[in-house]
Amino acid sequence: MATTTSTSSPGWSPDVQAFAPAESVPDALILSTSSVVGQVEGDEPVVRVVFVTDDEAQFTAEGATIPESDPGLDEVLVHTGKITQLVHLSREQYVQEGTASTLADSVARAVTKKANSAYLSQAAPTSPATTPPAGLLNIDGIVSGGAVATDLDELVDLIATLEGNGATPSHIVTDPTGWASLRKFKTGIGSNQSLLGAGGSDAQRALLDLPVIVSGAMSAGTGLVLDRSAIASAVGTVQVATSEHVYFNSDGVALRCTWRIGWNAVHPDRLGTFTVTDPDA
Repeated sequence: MATTTSTSSPGWSPDVQAFAPAESVPDALILSTSSVVGQVEGDEPVVRVVFVTDDEAQFTAEGATIPESDPGLDEVLVHTGKITQLVHLSREQYVQEGTASTLADSVARAVTKKANSAYLSQAAPTSPATTPPAGLLNIDGIVSGGAVATDLDELVDLIATLEGNGATPSHIVTDPTGWASLRKFKTGIGSNQSLLGAGGSDAQRALLDLPVIVSGAMSAGTGLVLDRSAIASAVGTVQVATSEHVYFNSDGVALRCTWRIGWNAVHPDRLGTFTVTDPDA
């Protein structure tokens, strides 16, 4: 009789736990600011996201031949990369009360931090490499807005430009110092009243009716206006595994976490960047 994973000892077929990203890494920006269209396994396979570039309609006189339209059938490729962390613990430390759960929280934070950093600012891969994919700030074709300083006029203009390109902006992402600078904007010269909030109440994290996400993964003094429908992403499950075998000779335990994600802009001209000038600078 053949030996199988169902008849062998557990050590020969170690378990891998898979968790839904929304539960294990809920603060990952890719989940809240993009459209998840699928998942793949491996650096080589890609998700092909198809879309149509609309052609123009026209008026046609009664009885006249209607001219043919030629909408473009296009696609973008979503390449993925695998975020990983491997932790080595002594068996004695691993079995201490609270170690496993506290370590799991630490791994989740580390994976989220790396995912957010890559999603926003990962450098574009050098050809022929395709992964990890370029962060949103480094994708060709996104709209570059001006510096937002003392008022929100430049941001108003940027959003108008994106909407003119067909965008429906859904989020603004900025870094902590950029958000702090925005909160310093006053309603007028000599006024102590914040442009974003009055009195002792904190400013709501929203600008021009768009929710603001403050992330340390953004470059200082930088902001992004996003349309989540213009960003396609591939998101796998968060997989966690433990093993006593790789560190067998030291009586150790290995904890491994992996998460495969990727993204690309379907319409780069529906995303925009801006900078924030500190009024105290």
